[in-house]
Amino acid sequence: MPKLVQKQRKSMNKDVYAYVDKNGEGHLPLNDETHVRNAMARWNQTGFPSLTAKEGARRKIVAGAKRHDIEISRTDKVAKPASSLRAASTAREPRGGHAVATTKRPTTPRQRAAARRNIKKTVAARRSA
Repeated sequence: MPKLVQKQRKSMNKDVYAYVDKNGEGHLPLNDETHVRNAMARWNQTGFPSLTAKEGARRKIVAGAKRHDIEISRTDKVAKPASSLRAASTAREPRGGHAVATTKRPTTPRQRAAARRNIKKTVAARRSA
């Protein structure tokens, strides 16, 4: 694998790297076939600040491999995402469905009618404005 000297590294665009950290330093260069193979091997050993950054780097490595006609086997760690990026549930509700809003205390028919009137007034005011 050809070594990149500091001058070459500085002159390369940031989009050539699989991952660019917050300091602007590029990691896992993808400029030629040997560097793509090396990035495939080192992807799981590189420290990323978040799963989204790791997944973005994985996608760039896979795209670089396709660009250089490098076959990725199913058993390669870079072939599939490390884990799910979305949480199974949030603080408000579990994912996959809508939570039903429940009231803290029962409302009276008079309160519900007043709420409907207020909504109608607000809608009418917005239309006239």
